[in-house]
Amino acid sequence: MFFTYLRRELRRRRKAALVVASGLALGIALVIVVSSVSAGMGRAQDKVLQSLYGLGTDMTVTKAAAPAGSDAQRPRFRFDAQDDGSGDEQSSDRVMVRGFQTLAGSTVGRVGAQSGVADAVGGLSLQVVKVSGAFTRGRFEQGEGGGGQGFGRGGAQPSPQGRVEGGGADFDVNNYSVYGTDVTKPALGPLTSSKITSGRSFTRSETDARVAVADAAYAKEKKLKTGSTVTVKGTGFKVVGIATADSGDAAADLYVPLKQAQTLAGAKGKVTTIYVKATDSQRIGSVKSEIQKDVPGTTVTTSADLAGTVSGSLSTASSLAAGVGKWLSIVVLAAAFLVAGLLTSSAVSRRVREFGTLKALGWKSGRVTRQVVGEAVANGLVGGALGIALGLAGAYAVTAVSPTLQAQLGGGSGAGGGGFGGFRGGPGREAAGKTLDVALTAPVSLTTIALAVGLAVTGGLVAGAFGGWRASRLRPADALRRVE
Repeated sequence: MFFTYLRRELRRRRKAALVVASGLALGIALVIVVSSVSAGMGRAQDKVLQSLYGLGTDMTVTKAAAPAGSDAQRPRFRFDAQDDGSGDEQSSDRVMVRGFQTLAGSTVGRVGAQSGVADAVGGLSLQVVKVSGAFTRGRFEQGEGGGGQGFGRGGAQPSPQGRVEGGGADFDVNNYSVYGTDVTKPALGPLTSSKITSGRSFTRSETDARVAVADAAYAKEKKLKTGSTVTVKGTGFKVVGIATADSGDAAADLYVPLKQAQTLAGAKGKVTTIYVKATDSQRIGSVKSEIQKDVPGTTVTTSADLAGTVSGSLSTASSLAAGVGKWLSIVVLAAAFLVAGLLTSSAVSRRVREFGTLKALGWKSGRVTRQVVGEAVANGLVGGALGIALGLAGAYAVTAVSPTLQAQLGGGSGAGGGGFGGFRGGPGREAAGKTLDVALTAPVSLTTIALAVGLAVTGGLVAGAFGGWRASRLRPADALRRVE
């Protein structure tokens, strides 16, 4: 009897049921679209952080660079020409630690032994400045160009300052970055956010081999390919692979085994950055605190710290979705529930004669109330189905259009971004002013669909509560006073 009566009433009152269902559908569709867009922005932010930080890395440990004015940060080149003024071609390489002070290699073990740390690996970031040219009857000395800060593709690229005493000079400056990576732990480190697109990556046995992986952009600029040889400070490295950054700038122009990088820089057993993987994402905060206590003087940077440095349209849109979008969804849903309840109550008022007659025939108030609530829940489910359809259509439209958002990477603290050890572009590169373009998608999860169904049922129950309360107050005598 319940379902027969329900089916008949829904057919007879299709327009009223559609109005109630449409109001709920609008609110539910908005929730689905906002939730899916927020999820898409979360993915976009993860992509940006991955490009900054490296896949699988939860935090990095670094030590702030020495003051920019210190002599240790100034590369010096001297070229002495022959007295006969022949102007022979000369060149000189300077390999400098880039961006940070070095840490003892034993620090990697100390960090890795911390409770909550799954793995830790060290890396050494270097800057190579090569000056070559012809110098006649005098001496060229360079040493006031600001050192290793800002050099390299993607950096500020200032022109090194120098002077020629007693003669002339025609010289070129070539600067590029080199990153020493621990080849025994390929799942962590600076190379993890790039993909090998030609050749191969390092093998675990190449801990001290003279091999290199070149960034795709640098390889294109220098016309390098798998099998080519690059020379760094007189040492030849065979290019075994070409790596393409997932997005943004690569961590370095060249990657070499850590031991080779330490040899080039004269920094045996030293690292500039320690990449850390936590055992549990929920323990990142406590692990950070423990590392800071155990290794004083260092900066521990988590992905959450980096997230706070990202600005631009992605950050603005994400804030709007999380703030305005969330509250707009709540307001619209509340309004839809209220309107559904009032419409249901009004519909019950128009059915006074019908319900009064049913009570006169022996229907209890509870039975009438259950009938009204059943109709309201059915309307809610219809509204939920419409809302899910509209929400999916809206999410699909966002994904199809894929609007491009920009993420601007915040600058580090001090020259070279010393405060942000995990920045893609390498520790020591200037992060300010760099932007990444990210396509926005709106993925809809099963959780979102389940939420929509729950909201549909809730809306039906709210409407049913209004209508049931009104129906429960009807008396059999009402049927005799109401003539339709």
